[in-house]
Amino acid sequence: MTPNSDPTVQPVPASVVRQVDAADTTLQNPQQAVIALGSNVGNRLERLQSAVDALADTPGLAVKAVSPVYETEPWGVEPGSQSSYFNAVVLVRTTLPPGSLLERGHAIEEALERVRDERWGPRTIDVDIVAYQGVVSDDPRLTLPHPRAHERAFVLVPWHDVDPGAEVPGRGAVAELLAGLGNEGVAPRTDLELSLPE
Repeated sequence: MTPNSDPTVQPVPASVVRQVDAADTTLQNPQQAVIALGSNVGNRLERLQSAVDALADTPGLAVKAVSPVYETEPWGVEPGSQSSYFNAVVLVRTTLPPGSLLERGHAIEEALERVRDERWGPRTIDVDIVAYQGVVSDDPRLTLPHPRAHERAFVLVPWHDVDPGAEVPGRGAVAELLAGLGNEGVAPRTDLELSLPE
């Protein structure tokens, strides 16, 4: 019996080979990702720090930089209807592919009791992947870069702090986008600080 006549041996689809090769490349070459954090429920600073710590505890991920904390008004709701947000941006190097990083972000949100009842609703924690290396993807599950990052000062201001030369893939330099938007409503909280895990 020749190997090719065995009906249980099927050729590996090319798409699977590509995925395995891509994963192997990722494992050897950590990618940079930008993660935005936000909280407007409970002890906001504690929630942000818990999210940073949880990211740092993720196998295959290293937190490289944490931005200063900013206070911002909620987006897309009536003024005064919700508490203000604390926002920060974290730069990571990771061997996780984007989908796995998204799952980890959702797990962190769940652990910190994030509730998804309403769009623009108050939240204990938001963990958003803003960019992953130079990847541009319109996958509805994880659009990269984040579809509204380029128009949100509360993301761009702290991102610029930790990576002044950063670019939003397909949109341009963070510094230039910020110059067009301005930073009104994004108030630095110099009295607060997130610590970079050891």
